[in-house]
Amino acid sequence: MKHQEIINHIVKWLTDYSNSSKTEGFVIGISGGIDSALTSTLCALTGKQVYCINMPIRQHKDEFSRGTEHIEWLKKNHSNVKSDFIDLTPILETIERTYDPKLQDFLTMANTRARLRMTTLYGYAGHYKALVAGTGNKIEDFGIGFFTKYGDGGVDISPIADLMKSQVYALAGTLGVNGAILNARPTDGLFMDGRTDEDQIGATYDELEWAMLYIENKESYELNERQNAVMKIYQDRNKANKHKMEPIPVCEIPKEFLI
Repeated sequence: MKHQEIINHIVKWLTDYSNSSKTEGFVIGISGGIDSALTSTLCALTGKQVYCINMPIRQHKDEFSRGTEHIEWLKKNHSNVKSDFIDLTPILETIERTYDPKLQDFLTMANTRARLRMTTLYGYAGHYKALVAGTGNKIEDFGIGFFTKYGDGGVDISPIADLMKSQVYALAGTLGVNGAILNARPTDGLFMDGRTDEDQIGATYDELEWAMLYIENKESYELNERQNAVMKIYQDRNKANKHKMEPIPVCEIPKEFLI
């Protein structure tokens, strides 16, 4: 993989898109994870204004500290980076007092957190005439749909969505991203107990990357027991989450009905 060429390509793509849309920069939610760290660094390299927003909601302390350290590193190295901190916990607590308790199952409330963050990012984006930069990678966005619809999936542009997770790590290392982030186990930051993506999915990103490439390359070699298990996880999630990864279905009205 040609690291610098890919970095240059993404930075140019971001710059060109911002120029053509007549926007003035980018807004990014910083989670303390590798994807938001790489995305924010690439955005910073455009020289345009970048707003890094730290939005804890009962956040696990390690995730919060990694995000804070990354923001400070970015600001130290890029004068075009600004940051803000907004604790969304009181808003979630208001929702908890307002929602019928039967609506407050574990997953619903986790997704509600992601949607609160999306709403906040668009508040900043509208005010500063900026684009919300997505942080999803290829496995998450086009493999297993591991994101919240209209939460972290609600973005204007997706600069790293054609990169596998292993490639995200490689580019982040090239750009000097904090070692604590590079070494941390991936997590979506939606649960207080700090559970990892692997805990939720049942497979590592390396395994999911293998499954995606196996299907894309139309491989046909015999799979072992673990590979069969991973393939089932990948295919089940891919099927269940198609509604996230494909355009919203539109009921097309026959033209003769409209005359």
